[in-house]
Amino acid sequence: MAAPPLLTLQGIALTFGGTPLLAGADLSLAPGDRTCLVGRNGSGKSTLLKVAAGLVEPDKGVRFLQPGTTVRYLAQEPDFAGHATTLSFVEAGMGPGDELYRARYLLESLGLTGEEDPARLSGGESRRAALAQALAPEPDILLLDEPTNHLDLPAIEWLEAELKGSRSALVLISHDRRFLEALSRSIVWLDRGTTRRLDQGFSAFEGWRDQVFEEEERERHKLDRKIAAEEDWLRYGVTARRKRNVKRLAGLHDLRRQAREHRGPVGAATLTVSETETSGTLVVEARDVAKSYGDRPIVRDLSLRIAKADRLGIVGANGTGKTTLVNLLTGRLPPDSGEVKVGANVTLNLLDQRRSALDPERTVADVLTGGGSDSVQVGGQSRHVIGYMKDFLFSPEQARTPVGVLSGGERNRLLLARALAEAGNLLVLDEPTNDLDLETLDLLQEMLGDYAGTLILVSHDRDFLDRVVDTVLVSEGEGRWVAYAGGYSDMVAQRGVGVQARGVVASKGAKDASREAAKPPARPAAKKRLGFNEQHELKTLPARIAALEGNRAKLRAALDDATLYARDPARFEAISRTLATTEADLAGAEERWLELEMMREELEG
Repeated sequence: MAAPPLLTLQGIALTFGGTPLLAGADLSLAPGDRTCLVGRNGSGKSTLLKVAAGLVEPDKGVRFLQPGTTVRYLAQEPDFAGHATTLSFVEAGMGPGDELYRARYLLESLGLTGEEDPARLSGGESRRAALAQALAPEPDILLLDEPTNHLDLPAIEWLEAELKGSRSALVLISHDRRFLEALSRSIVWLDRGTTRRLDQGFSAFEGWRDQVFEEEERERHKLDRKIAAEEDWLRYGVTARRKRNVKRLAGLHDLRRQAREHRGPVGAATLTVSETETSGTLVVEARDVAKSYGDRPIVRDLSLRIAKADRLGIVGANGTGKTTLVNLLTGRLPPDSGEVKVGANVTLNLLDQRRSALDPERTVADVLTGGGSDSVQVGGQSRHVIGYMKDFLFSPEQARTPVGVLSGGERNRLLLARALAEAGNLLVLDEPTNDLDLETLDLLQEMLGDYAGTLILVSHDRDFLDRVVDTVLVSEGEGRWVAYAGGYSDMVAQRGVGVQARGVVASKGAKDASREAAKPPARPAAKKRLGFNEQHELKTLPARIAALEGNRAKLRAALDDATLYARDPARFEAISRTLATTEADLAGAEERWLELEMMREELEG
């Protein structure tokens, strides 16, 4: 017999202004559930989650919580009032029976010490403290709204592992596909105020969504045909010429009302990017570049060539210097030593994800037009600002809306709209996926696929990196950066490990750590087998070799096209260069595997 639900929402309705935001939304959560709540930006996901947390009272509907059930909600803007340190903030959210060691363990795992002054926290540090407060009590229900925002890759992968081991029932809102695929077992889709549920993981969502929309389109066509048939009968039917059938006429009016009131799927954004004249084949060349701040090296001995149409992804933990590296490569920051050469006709187009360039007092229209005009220059053509706003899902009424009242997703769309309108052939995107819904992410991916210029992408979104870039530049620590062919998954296959934190904190609980520390030190023994790192390397190298062989085969197949060089010499050169790197990496991996295998046989034989 299935366990009764811990939390139930039935028929939740809520209206802000005109169109209802929620119009009969349902949500049910049983022990152990792993549910992802999906929907377009502005569809009401965060509001529904606040209703589930008991923070918002709906206009209609029922919220039932099993007595004694504990709920923790991840606040987007946590209230630190009255707390001198992050540790006291986290401990304040714990109950009498909770284990206090978890507060410090979680803070340290998330890169905080517990002694930080909450008033001086950055946005990312605030999010980490709020996550620690939500996770520390090990509640029955965890309601997490965009938990990966402002987290770097090591923190995201740590959080993913922590939630997999949690006993709490989860409801997740996130734009991170890989995160949702790893954690979800069911989907609640909030669309046009109502909810649908599918008891499968997030990987099944897009196929299910498309199927629902296709069925709706078929039903709409049936309704249109029925209306046309009824109108024809009223005009030309024999009965209509004598005396109109009042009941049938009322039915036609009802059909017309259904057609008028039907709310189709929310429109999709239309993303285009302005391009200036094409750059030369060489876009950026760095030779032995180094940059340090004090005694801390940010970049050391970096040599890198970026050619026209390359797609470079830059990944690393927070604080490794990704932004500094971008500034070096684009010539906006001089190196301490070495040389950076930016090619001919290169025009930079930058999306500043820190949103520092957005004045909260300016209106949406002023941000796009620069003020004093009602038109935007896009791709060398003048467009009315209202039409351009609609491409990015802004309503005409929002033209005079101050930036300061926009949501996170709306601000990010506004930044994209302004950045993509500016002409350039070197596009630099710093965390462009934050706060964007999945459909807009798909469109951004398609736009980048059609973009003829060169792309430098800084992102913590593993799935987006896999879909967009062809080379990943990853921080190896101490200022060393290494390039790997392919996307993020290809990089992991080649390295044998993903992005690691600066000063990795073990994910073991404090109790286990203290128990291990209390044990007397073991006597050193003669080495009879490979060390842990060597065993791990030996185990992962075959997968890395297989991935490299697969990449090599794809690259060779591309070069087998006899027309490639004549059609696109820059692409031919880029593939040839990538192939040479891949073959060198493959030879090195095979040599290392042989070395480790011989060492293992010698030690164990």
